[in-house]
Amino acid sequence: MTRIGPIDGVSYERRHLDPPPTPSLLHICLFLLTLLATTMAGAQVSPAFRAIPIEALSWHSILRPDILVHGLPFSLALIGVLGIHEMGHFVASRAWHVRATLPYFIPFPMSLIGTLGAVIRIRSRIPNRRALIDIGAAGPVAGFVAAVAALCYGLAHAQVVALADFAGEGAIVFGDSLLTSWLQKWIVGPLPPGHDVMLHPVGFAGWLGLFVTVLNLLPVGQFDGGHIVYSVVGRRHHLVSRATVVALILFWAVAPGYAWTESDTPLTAWITSRWPGWLVWAALALLLGRRHPTPVDPHSTLDGSRKGLAVLTLVIFILCFIPQPIRFLDP
Repeated sequence: MTRIGPIDGVSYERRHLDPPPTPSLLHICLFLLTLLATTMAGAQVSPAFRAIPIEALSWHSILRPDILVHGLPFSLALIGVLGIHEMGHFVASRAWHVRATLPYFIPFPMSLIGTLGAVIRIRSRIPNRRALIDIGAAGPVAGFVAAVAALCYGLAHAQVVALADFAGEGAIVFGDSLLTSWLQKWIVGPLPPGHDVMLHPVGFAGWLGLFVTVLNLLPVGQFDGGHIVYSVVGRRHHLVSRATVVALILFWAVAPGYAWTESDTPLTAWITSRWPGWLVWAALALLLGRRHPTPVDPHSTLDGSRKGLAVLTLVIFILCFIPQPIRFLDP
């Protein structure tokens, strides 16, 4: 995600390309904390951690080097995908002589994945709508390529497991998009009845990268998708933002699955079947604002290649969209 920060007051025509920024102490500390948090998240689901007897577990078990090392494949892959996404924004900003920071990684310890992603800050005004779409789309496109590569590796090293082996255990099920379904059929092949795919940790990082790409491409405010939509429709961008917030709320209410319609307690079953993340992102869209800062030249038009880039990001959004990203199965 890119966030347009305070304007420096220097016009695009007069500004020269600054020397590349160097990582600050804050950048380094946030990166190291994110590396640790994501490594811990990866280690928690590793066979080595699960093999520790319950009576031997303590709060520092996850910090043992022989346990942490098993979390590195997931951690390095996820940070790589997120970093490539943000560096796409950074490189495009540099190409347009727009001042931008290096990525700030956001640690989220003791969570399922250990991070809330990464963000760069744009420190000067975007010169025109062509620059806006280049900077806004560079991150999702770069992150998409990296995430697909990670997912393909993870599927190639995945295990096909029998669901009966997990009877009596709770489980977290990650949903499929059009792209992930196709890649699974192509790389893993048809699954026997009663079986499912257990992704390699690198593949899980790729799945997360594709999901993050979808969230960033939501056409709202200063999300990447908001930058792209503003570059295409200009000042009518706020109408798309408002419609998107409403659509997220409606999608939370009516999205798949529909097993609750056959339940004896339909209201309870409906509530538990909803993924609350869509409401969270609707609230985040409202918090970040539905409007968009105006470029220096808001009247510039897009050439054919930029219009093609907008179509490409729409295709990526459709291919990667997951109606029900996460489900929790009771034991």
